[in-house]
Amino acid sequence: MSETGDVGVRDGERAERIDTSVAHNARVWNYWLGGKDNFEPDRRVGEHVRTMFPVIQEVARADRRFLARAVRHLAGEAGVRQFLDIGTGLPSADNTHQVAQAVAPDSRIVYVDNDPMVLVHARALLTSSAEGATDYLEADVHDPASVLAGAARTLDLDRPVAVMMLGILNFVLDTEEAVAIVHRLMDVMPRGSFLALTHPTVELGGEANVPAMKFWNENAAPPIRSRTAAEIARFLDGLELLDPGLVSCARWRPADGEEPVTVPQYGCVARKP
Repeated sequence: MSETGDVGVRDGERAERIDTSVAHNARVWNYWLGGKDNFEPDRRVGEHVRTMFPVIQEVARADRRFLARAVRHLAGEAGVRQFLDIGTGLPSADNTHQVAQAVAPDSRIVYVDNDPMVLVHARALLTSSAEGATDYLEADVHDPASVLAGAARTLDLDRPVAVMMLGILNFVLDTEEAVAIVHRLMDVMPRGSFLALTHPTVELGGEANVPAMKFWNENAAPPIRSRTAAEIARFLDGLELLDPGLVSCARWRPADGEEPVTVPQYGCVARKP
């Protein structure tokens, strides 16, 4: 870890910044995944969204399984040893460092989030293999310069990096800004780097996302939006999509014998040539 000083004081300060009166994405997502790091407002909003959009729990699970499959591929067949995970969320099973270091113990991972509760839990729950490294960066996806500067303390940005942006660009409401953020990050990465992303949509049978997101934006934070495949494709300009392309995240390289159900959450992995 790269931070120094009184860890307990910093964690106490972060805990004081946690607003438990308003449902927050990281905690509601944790609730949908069956976790315990959530509060009554998170559960209340999560349940209401589930009544409007019943597939949301399967979306959350499919997104998490996509993460594991993508990281295993990147650390294995693709040979990546550095991961920049932006929008970490609350720690759960099969976190990026656990999957990557199970394949390649010397993998180095930087987690990025701006939620104080995520960072408090990350410090307590996320560890590293002796051969590798794991760091935690408090930064916002809207400020890619700060993300890159912080990541460079742990990662060698002259060597390939897998940039993980799962369920985070949907919180950048302006598409032009979202495209600019992705391009700013990937422009710095060397050839052979990768971008893995997931994003909610009203396509793929996700029409019920429209009223569900409206309810979310009126009752929870941060505000969210969906995008079409054509809009998401703009994030991938200049990159080479790996098979099977931009698909429901549940259908991105499912395990042998698995018969996934399509969920309205796009997923893909792309390489910088």
